[in-house]
Amino acid sequence: MASSSSSSSVDETQTLIPGLPNDVASLILYLIPYCYHARLRPTCRSWRVFLTPSSNKSLLVLRRRNRTASTLLCIFPQDPSISSPFLFDPHNLAWSSLPTAPPDPHSYGLCNFAAISLGPHLYVLGGSLFDTRSFPIDRPTASSSASRFDFVTGLWELLSPMAHARGSFACAAVPGSEAIMVAGGGSRHCVFAAAGSRISSVERYDVERDQWVELDRLPGLRAGCVGFVVEERMEFWVMGGYGEERTIDGVLPVDEYCRDAVVMEMRSGGDGGKWRAVGDMWGDRERERVGKIVVVEDEEGRGRPGVFMLEGHHILRYDMASNRWRKESQVPKQAPHNSSFGFVVLDGELHVMTLLSAVDSTETRRKRHQKRAGKLYIQIYHPKKKTWRFLTTKSPFPRPLDFNAAVLCSVRL
Repeated sequence: MASSSSSSSVDETQTLIPGLPNDVASLILYLIPYCYHARLRPTCRSWRVFLTPSSNKSLLVLRRRNRTASTLLCIFPQDPSISSPFLFDPHNLAWSSLPTAPPDPHSYGLCNFAAISLGPHLYVLGGSLFDTRSFPIDRPTASSSASRFDFVTGLWELLSPMAHARGSFACAAVPGSEAIMVAGGGSRHCVFAAAGSRISSVERYDVERDQWVELDRLPGLRAGCVGFVVEERMEFWVMGGYGEERTIDGVLPVDEYCRDAVVMEMRSGGDGGKWRAVGDMWGDRERERVGKIVVVEDEEGRGRPGVFMLEGHHILRYDMASNRWRKESQVPKQAPHNSSFGFVVLDGELHVMTLLSAVDSTETRRKRHQKRAGKLYIQIYHPKKKTWRFLTTKSPFPRPLDFNAAVLCSVRL
């Protein structure tokens, strides 16, 4: 049950639901999924106050404490200062928009940034962008900016910038600690298929102090990588990506993909330790390039995450004991070669997303007038049950999503 303080922000003279005590009515309102709150606030003044986190600061706290919080999908279709990110509730097929981030008059086209949720905040870190103050202006540069959206106040706020600018980097929250780890990265932009810088810098962000601390660097240059924390052993893993660049005939740039992972053993307090290399993750004549990777936190209840990769239409699982990728499943509904999949974890399930028009071209031809909005087709895989389920929802975005450029993350509210 919600505590008696759950309705403390509402004037006792105002009734939440006629005929019910406010304590009982507040419990009912707490059970309403977050994505519906914005629609219900205009109902009456008492509901507007109760369902606004800045007015009712216990709203999000008690939703988590009473286990009524939902895990939502957050989609950034592009630069968050240009296009609003959206939250999606897969259980209720409900969408809710977030305000755009404050624009920077000197930069545009931010992409390859990291989005991560921690507590009542949604962090946007780094990325690659174009800066009108740089020359030539059509050459992308990395960003060191850091900002976050506060779900309590409903506002964006700027944070201390990272010590090193980076995009396409490894990023992970440290369990049981108000800290975020970042590693590697570079300046590559989604507009360009190759080139761009790489770095080996590693930093830890202290949320309470709003401070970045530099840690031991990666053993080598690495960008386009994925990061996660193994809570069982308190290790920070950085996997995949590309390192040094070489050229063909001294003209065409080609990436040297990383076939391994590197691991930092974190000391008590979250401080970084030394790095150790994990050997080649691929067998002979297996693929070298790592696909999209997601992490199912504490999959076995022992502080050890499950690591999955989407490569084409195949889902692979990483086996830490053997340091090998094993085939897990195959996406039932395949997308054409010219389309892309979105890949994210929600509530321990793998969500594979694509545009419905890309899956069913016949439906697209029948309904040309809906091409602008389109629909999202989501295929959901349960790693423990090894089963698939499916859902379809209308996209709230004005244009079709490009999942190669969109940034996805999960938020618990």
